[in-house]
Amino acid sequence: MATWKIDPSHSEITFKVKHLVISTVSGKFTEFEGSLDAEKEDFSDAKIQFSAKIDSITTGSEQRDGHLKSPDFFDAAGHPEMTFSSSSLKHISGSDYELTGDLTIRGTTKPVKLKVEFGGTQDDFYGNTVAGFELTGKINRQEFGLTWSAVTEAGGVVVSDEVKLAVNVELIKQK
Repeated sequence: MATWKIDPSHSEITFKVKHLVISTVSGKFTEFEGSLDAEKEDFSDAKIQFSAKIDSITTGSEQRDGHLKSPDFFDAAGHPEMTFSSSSLKHISGSDYELTGDLTIRGTTKPVKLKVEFGGTQDDFYGNTVAGFELTGKINRQEFGLTWSAVTEAGGVVVSDEVKLAVNVELIKQK
């Protein structure tokens, strides 16, 4: 069994959500960790664990970040982490996989499916074997208890329910 750990300096956990239905706001989590355990070289038997610190959320606006950390959204004080635990990583074809698992946000756990593109493995300058993955998907924030909502005077929605996820990770094989 090989264990791989996320290299945070070569990884990013980002999201996008529509604002006023006409523009997109991007954000990311800057503190996270994760691991992958697999016996097979194609990772098809991988078990993946991941967590991100809610207090590390950043969108480029201190006021918006504070609102996202508040009980209106993530409730960072009551739920300091979001987590993911995989149930399967299915090889589709070529470098494409489908990752299924349980995502927990704000104390609510729901199954999610993410598209995965495996970038391959390589040895780095320090003699480590590294692997790269790009994951994408969508969730409905309402399903995870992030229910704050507002409507403009013209009747427009302030924040979309759909959140697009984009995760790029580089993992280091543990010796």
